[in-house]
Amino acid sequence: MSSKQTRRTCAAILRDWEESTAFIDAIIDRRCMQAGLESRDRAFVQNITLGIIRNLTLLGTWIDRLRKGKIGSDEQRLLEIGLFQILLMRVPDHAAVNETVDLARPRARAMVNAVLRRAVRERDELLALTETLPPAQRYSMPEHIYTRWEQQFGVKPAEEIAANAAAPAALTVRSNPLCGGLSKQDIEQSGAQAVDGHPGFYLVETLPMDALDCGRCYAQDPATALAPGLLAPKPGERVLDACAAPGGKSAILAAAMENTGEIVAVDIAGPRSERLRENLRRLAVTNVRVATLDLLREGALLAELRESFDRVLIDVPCSNTGVLRRRVDARWRLMPGFPAQMAELQSRLVRAVVPLLKPGGKLVYSTCSIEPEENSGVVTGIIEQFPSLKKLEELSLLPSPRHDGAYAALLGPFAGEGKLH
Repeated sequence: MSSKQTRRTCAAILRDWEESTAFIDAIIDRRCMQAGLESRDRAFVQNITLGIIRNLTLLGTWIDRLRKGKIGSDEQRLLEIGLFQILLMRVPDHAAVNETVDLARPRARAMVNAVLRRAVRERDELLALTETLPPAQRYSMPEHIYTRWEQQFGVKPAEEIAANAAAPAALTVRSNPLCGGLSKQDIEQSGAQAVDGHPGFYLVETLPMDALDCGRCYAQDPATALAPGLLAPKPGERVLDACAAPGGKSAILAAAMENTGEIVAVDIAGPRSERLRENLRRLAVTNVRVATLDLLREGALLAELRESFDRVLIDVPCSNTGVLRRRVDARWRLMPGFPAQMAELQSRLVRAVVPLLKPGGKLVYSTCSIEPEENSGVVTGIIEQFPSLKKLEELSLLPSPRHDGAYAALLGPFAGEGKLH
């Protein structure tokens, strides 16, 4: 496919994203499929579109320096596409300029051409300018989010978190013992290196595709093991994994239980539950039953499950502030006050599953957020509503180059207490 067509696809993806509330990954999938892109072209499109969204404020700063006056939205997108290639990708200048200019409307081509050629000439100055910008601008983090982090974590940690969110995530996989795990050949061919402090996880230079296809490993961040490890299910127990898709945590639970007992993995019907089933099948998980239901609506079905689980894991929907290097568009969807809005939904979900615990059972509440309102705040509220529960343990990770951010809290009854009320 022509390079012009791939860049036209990039522009269409960015337009769709700006004009809708759809996730960028879903838009990329749809547009690449419509364009019939092969894997190499698809990777090029994905690199550009995700890179632009990851650097949106920075690109806007460069455009403002290079061009004064108002710019139409179509031209803005083309300048973002061109500047990202010139300044942040290893694309030959002539290709980045010429192919992007050709996409512009005739009346705008001279302007787009002039701005991009000026960017080529002033590359060093523009890159040097980046180092002088405030961190929120340099790392393209909305000011209201960055200010929160400075207040919560301090000046230096906030900058480190923002810098991490601006960088593409490293490739990590979890070796799956249920399929024999990564072979010596897998490790050598992928350049795998064990991740310190996270048994079974490997940083890889290239994905071991055969091992992924056969289930010997699963593409997964080490932070995802925080909650299943805290729950620590035993072989033979009955476990509920609420909000289970895409299945990575269910697979960790199944391995810990040696594929014995029963795990009921719950998610809503549709693509999420289908992906959950497919992943568990490929990973040779045999003690999981997938149930499709809405935890907030299907009260009658939940009543049948009352007090039937030894342990419950509920990994709730969240703001994703611990995984912004992966969910690159999430930062732009979060409005001021987002943690309180998320906490309301999260609390409702936990209240729905607490009654499903057996007397003496334990529950882990987890998120991939780093916001206290979504984490310890929700846990405090649950304990107030269910006074027979107490917080037994609490773990959190801030995002780093080695892993995503995550939170998990283990709740259980006071010693000697029976039913949860």
